[in-house]
Amino acid sequence: MAKIFYLLKQNKNQGSKIFGKWFAHGKTIETLNTRKMSNHIAEHGSIYTPDVVFGVLEKFRSCLLEMLLNSKRVKIDGLGIFYTTLENEKGGADKKEDFNPTKNLKALHIRFLPDQEAETNISSREFIKKAEFVNAEALAGQLLESGSGDSPSGNGGGNGGGGNTQPSGDDPGEGD
Repeated sequence: MAKIFYLLKQNKNQGSKIFGKWFAHGKTIETLNTRKMSNHIAEHGSIYTPDVVFGVLEKFRSCLLEMLLNSKRVKIDGLGIFYTTLENEKGGADKKEDFNPTKNLKALHIRFLPDQEAETNISSREFIKKAEFVNAEALAGQLLESGSGDSPSGNGGGNGGGGNTQPSGDDPGEGD
């Protein structure tokens, strides 16, 4: 079973109703760039070489952006739907005719909605059922006690360079 690592953190905001409570925060051990993901896919009995898979993923990325920038949603069966949303500047325009995208729009976001079809449901409520949760701090303590200096993944983590990466640690947008 897949393992989702987490660290426990205490809410230290004294003004919060949940001050002092403990919460799990996701801990990633590696970010796979396109090349590493291509290699991984090719290792799963694919007839395609890692370079062919890489080419398809790169073409998918560029075509996905093209379709999103043309006000289209992109549904990948069994995965979900990519779409865009607009973020407006605070306050808005006083009158309809005063609205100017350059002035009144703050951001264009790419969003993802997981597939919720019965056989491929990867919504949050179903996805959690497929994971085994491991306290990364407890695991690190066990590894130290056993004398092993390896990381939980056995590869030392990191992203191996290149690609679009996010730092390990808390999931973006998570909060107490």
